[in-house]
Amino acid sequence: MIGEMMSTLNGWIANFGVLSEAWRVSIVVFALVLGTATVAYLASHIIGALENKFSKTNNIWDDALLHATRAPVVAFVWLQGIYWAAEVAHYYSSAEVFKANGILLQVGFIFIFVWALLRMIKQLENIVVSPVKMKKPMDYTTVNAISKLSRAVVIITAVLISLQSLGYSLSGVLAFGGVGGIAVGFAAKDLLANFFGGFIVHLDRPFKVGDWIRSPDRKIEGTVEHIGWRVTTIRTFDKRPLYVPNATFTTIAVENPSRMTNRRISETIGIRYADVSQMEAIVADIRSMFEKHEDIDSKQTLIVNFLAFSHSSLDIMVYAFTKTTQWVRFHEVKQDVLLKISDIIEGYGGQVAFPTQTIHFGDEARLPEKDRERDAQAEGEDAKAENSDKQADARRAPHNQNPGKRDRSRRQDTQAGDEGEQSLGDGEGD
Repeated sequence: MIGEMMSTLNGWIANFGVLSEAWRVSIVVFALVLGTATVAYLASHIIGALENKFSKTNNIWDDALLHATRAPVVAFVWLQGIYWAAEVAHYYSSAEVFKANGILLQVGFIFIFVWALLRMIKQLENIVVSPVKMKKPMDYTTVNAISKLSRAVVIITAVLISLQSLGYSLSGVLAFGGVGGIAVGFAAKDLLANFFGGFIVHLDRPFKVGDWIRSPDRKIEGTVEHIGWRVTTIRTFDKRPLYVPNATFTTIAVENPSRMTNRRISETIGIRYADVSQMEAIVADIRSMFEKHEDIDSKQTLIVNFLAFSHSSLDIMVYAFTKTTQWVRFHEVKQDVLLKISDIIEGYGGQVAFPTQTIHFGDEARLPEKDRERDAQAEGEDAKAENSDKQADARRAPHNQNPGKRDRSRRQDTQAGDEGEQSLGDGEGD
């Protein structure tokens, strides 16, 4: 085919007799490149028009095929056109660079074909997980894992075929890969541990993208954004990205609250001791309210009972499950339940208890007879002492007019044995 094309080109080139051979070859190469660009442009627009036309049909697979092959087809047109231009140049030139045209064409075709396969895998992945295009979309985490594995197989196969096309022995490459794999395994054991950890996550599926997870063993809590082969990206509740190596998930316990079936309301509500007579009626009404509440799952455990005599309240145990698992909606239901419980308690004239303390002061009516006699005797002695103090003040009053007499009076009082006055005089002397 190339020989026939060269003969035809020689006829064309002969028509340009006035031009040198280099110029004639350049004109032919330019014409081939220009023709390639034209064909590539037409191919792109034709496939684009077909894609728009088939997008109006119910078949979604032809849309994926056309969208996946549009760019590779244009790349193949360019590859073929450049190859022909290089062959024309090689026909008139002995440069070493043109001797690899055939090998480069083979390798280029392999990679264009691989590129088309990778695009097709990506399109299929987007289709099977889309709730718009599929009635029952598949799990994104599973599909993503299969897609990654498929792409890895395609790329490795393409590399091996390309090496064989370049003249390398495939058996030798595989043997070298086995020996080198051992060395790489020792050098990159952490990387391999993360890889196999990611494989286990994809296989066991303890969580998927979009799940809220947390670990009681580590400070890990947030929403899963991406599950890679080395790390898993988790968005914490303060909107910070957390990158967790996949090997971590093989050694820790992971809790997945996103898969809970219900959320639990567990509260202890206390009423006053003064409302003990209404306890049975209050408990019965609260239980009836839970049974009739549209957001409470009556199929789950429901407990409303008088629980205990607490220090300053009579405790009622409330234990129920909501139908919703959404965090915000759960708190709305819980608020409504608690307000209705408060209304029930107030409807019986009761009150929700709060911590209180009662202090009892001394009551004379409850004092023993001996204590009352002792208190009366003490009060009589206090009265006598008060009268003695008043008489002593009256005797000292005439001596206050003369300082000398006041001093002598103080000494006489001290000699009389009044120790309290002696201490007062010593203080004034200091």
